[in-house]
Amino acid sequence: ENSAPFASLIKFTVKKIKEYEVTVTFLQNNIALIAAALMSGGMLLWPLLSRRSVTEVDTLVAVQLINYKDALVLDVREGSEYSSGHVPNSKHIPADKLEERLHELEKFKSKPIILIHRSGVNASGKAGSLLRSHGFAHVHNLEGGFDAWRQANLPIVKK
Repeated sequence: ENSAPFASLIKFTVKKIKEYEVTVTFLQNNIALIAAALMSGGMLLWPLLSRRSVTEVDTLVAVQLINYKDALVLDVREGSEYSSGHVPNSKHIPADKLEERLHELEKFKSKPIILIHRSGVNASGKAGSLLRSHGFAHVHNLEGGFDAWRQANLPIVKK
């Protein structure tokens, strides 16, 4: 009578060992597929994780932020680009000078900031990450940059 529970324990243990062996064999035989699935999942998630710092807004949302939320428009293009045309009342700090001039933006930490770049050259991605890392909570990138602003026939000031 005492051997019955022991026999069932042995059967259960053998069954679990066989299940484990099947799992290990499956993993060994399909390691390339498993790796590919993990890589593709990571690649799908990467854009979501890397965009955390800055959201993109179109010109309509940008105008609403400017008019109703008193957003700062921060133009991070080069000086010659800014002089040839820029958004009215925008602040100009070239992307490569932003870190050393952050103190100029301290009073805007709680306000939305719209970053303007040249279309196709997204220097504002780095600028946006820099601002977020220094405590600026509401940083937005103008989708399409200054070219999108111009194509929407929105006001432009030339110096």
